[in-house]
Amino acid sequence: MRTTGMGRSLAALVALVAVGGCTAQAVDANGSTHGSTPGRTPGSTRGDTPPSASKSDRSATPGDDKPGTTPSAAPKVLWSRGDKGNDVREVQARLHQLAWLIPAPTGTYDTPTVTAVKGFQGKRGLPRTGELDAVTWERLRGMTHKPAAWELYPYGGQPAARPDPRCMTGRVLCISKTSRTLRWMIDGRTVSEMDVRFGSQYTPTREGVFSVYFKSRYHVSTIYHTSMPYAMFFSGGQAVHYSPDFAARGYYGASHGCVNVRDEGKIAALFAQVRGGDKVVVYW
Repeated sequence: MRTTGMGRSLAALVALVAVGGCTAQAVDANGSTHGSTPGRTPGSTRGDTPPSASKSDRSATPGDDKPGTTPSAAPKVLWSRGDKGNDVREVQARLHQLAWLIPAPTGTYDTPTVTAVKGFQGKRGLPRTGELDAVTWERLRGMTHKPAAWELYPYGGQPAARPDPRCMTGRVLCISKTSRTLRWMIDGRTVSEMDVRFGSQYTPTREGVFSVYFKSRYHVSTIYHTSMPYAMFFSGGQAVHYSPDFAARGYYGASHGCVNVRDEGKIAALFAQVRGGDKVVVYW
């Protein structure tokens, strides 16, 4: 039987549909074409993910499903909100160096830290997740220096150093320049601890063994005309005393050679206990 021209055209069309799978294509805003997924209803989009899809499937983006390629893995998250520890404190100190984080390091990955990390990431074209991932960490390390101890604890709170052997007998103000702490010790027992700071490069605090020779509750410096509450003098004009400037600015400031104490309550209690003649040891 002879086939008409219309019949031949219809047969060719049927064959073409069978080979091509009848895939409709849509053009997105970038001019890319994406075929519809077999089995989807008209109007469904590529972003509609079946509930059974895996996490890696849900994170895929257009173009990830090209033959022979796999989605690239996101960088490993090292620290994120709620994490605590010395590593977090270092992250915060480095962010502080770049003025992304204004508050002092706390050792807790809190809201200000999340905000600072987002700002740092956005400035450098990284995903603004607020999480400290491996890529963000490498960029941050490359732009900063390893924080010194005082940068990790700019407002105090650092662990006290091991007492000097000279502090282990009698009544002693045991003052470590390494940890920037003062231990009030009696016969080798630590009664209290407090954060301290020292003089600058040009007005250094003296080191060695001294004794308290004068106490003055409401002392005012005759040289600098500044208040020196709870002053306990041990070497010339150098004394252990409370410093409101230390309380406000932390280790971003320095004394004129005295040993500044940050916590007024602690030094008030110390002042009440210390007697003239008690030993003072200042050491590294």
